[in-house]
Amino acid sequence: MNSFKKHLLAGLLVWLPLVITVWVLAWLIGIFDNLYLWVLRLLSEVLPPGWRHLAEVLSHIPGLGVVLAVVVLVFTGSLLSNVAGRWVLHRWDQFLARIPIVKSIYKSVKKVSDTLFSSNGNAFRKAVLVQYPRQGVWTIAFQTGVPERGLREHLPPDCISVYVPTTPNPTSGFFLIMPRSDVVELSMSVDEALTHVISMGAVASAEPSPVPLVQEEKST
Repeated sequence: MNSFKKHLLAGLLVWLPLVITVWVLAWLIGIFDNLYLWVLRLLSEVLPPGWRHLAEVLSHIPGLGVVLAVVVLVFTGSLLSNVAGRWVLHRWDQFLARIPIVKSIYKSVKKVSDTLFSSNGNAFRKAVLVQYPRQGVWTIAFQTGVPERGLREHLPPDCISVYVPTTPNPTSGFFLIMPRSDVVELSMSVDEALTHVISMGAVASAEPSPVPLVQEEKST
């Protein structure tokens, strides 16, 4: 019986990551395909009868939604590399900013996406170590920036913003503002830190060498 359990666990460790990976990919493909089919249904209402058969054929090609989404993203990114494309984007932002309710959601999502994915953003660029939820208990966090001016007026000098992820789901967590001197920067990358959080510390990475953030600023 012990041998059976051992072999069962070994097989589970081999197949579980693969099954979860395939499931996540299939879920993402399904989302893009459903969006693609929705667009095709809208187009079939306005297309000439001769083009409707083509739309029907394209609707039965699995994974085509992902391909088209990548093409649209690359095409949009290429447009933004010139003045005309940036002008169109600016006009689009102005148009959405005039729509009630939509403007609040759009502006909030745009600020978050610009912070996370922009090459000029600083979110999740550093893995740090903080004492949370009490002194003497350490956890991995990520520096997300510095408090805004309206907050800095009510805070001690030289504070930073950090995000403390939960485990094993790092998409939820806690937003904290704390003195820079209480935060210790880690030499591990953001990916290594996320892996450590998701695995609940079971997956080891290169030994981190903590360096207080305040020391880094003095050296620079």
